[in-house]
Amino acid sequence: MELKKKINNRINKVVRVLKSIKLIINMKTILLSLLSILATYICVKYNATGDFPLTLVSLVIFPIVFSIGGAYTRRENALKHYGSMKAHGRAIYLASRDWIPTHSASEDTQFKHIMFNLLASCRELFHNSEMQIDDKEKEVYSFFSELSIFIKQFRDRGLNSGEVSRANAFLSKMFDSFENMKHIYQYRTPVTLRAYSKVFIYLMPFLFAPYFAHLVLNESNTSLAYIMPVFLTFILVSLDNIQDHLENPFDQVGEDDIKINAEKFIESLDY
Repeated sequence: MELKKKINNRINKVVRVLKSIKLIINMKTILLSLLSILATYICVKYNATGDFPLTLVSLVIFPIVFSIGGAYTRRENALKHYGSMKAHGRAIYLASRDWIPTHSASEDTQFKHIMFNLLASCRELFHNSEMQIDDKEKEVYSFFSELSIFIKQFRDRGLNSGEVSRANAFLSKMFDSFENMKHIYQYRTPVTLRAYSKVFIYLMPFLFAPYFAHLVLNESNTSLAYIMPVFLTFILVSLDNIQDHLENPFDQVGEDDIKINAEKFIESLDY
């Protein structure tokens, strides 16, 4: 049984690695690699050669790496705000369950229903296109309103005003976390920087075709010289794919996306 479990874990790891590679290396990578080889062959055929400094590639790689770093930072910030939202939601649940003498299971059920709908509506908001954000945002605010009314009932259930105020502070922090997550979803890497990167990612293998043709005509190992444009294309397009997958940390396309698991959170409230 233990051996079977280890084998399954190994298989799952291999599958995850293969899925990650598939996200980085796709049809765009293969197509541009073939086109870069074709461009090099045409330059060789017509003797259009040139000896360019490869350091020019850094002018393209640096903005991509900078964008990836910015996208990763936004993802980490989104994770922090998502954790804060869940933590303060749990604090409200514990306040309802443990602070109030007149506690009953119906209040627990009511809170779980509201909190599940709130997280599920957040998930739908962040998974959909920005064109639908207004309608989905209204749903989220409606469940925040239900949660606010739920906290207001604490006073009727015997909780003093100071503790109710503290519970409202938890709700305020949940609002703050949601708004930060929403803005991370809406505002991403500067469009002009992404446009600059994409233009030169697609042009660089062709702009350097005369240089690769120079290698083909002057190097003894011709096949190795043809590998160079493929290698350059793989690097640039793979970095661009990584940037695309990190750009929206909520779209559930990349391996590193944030998964808003409302079901698991509600189950964990009774741990």
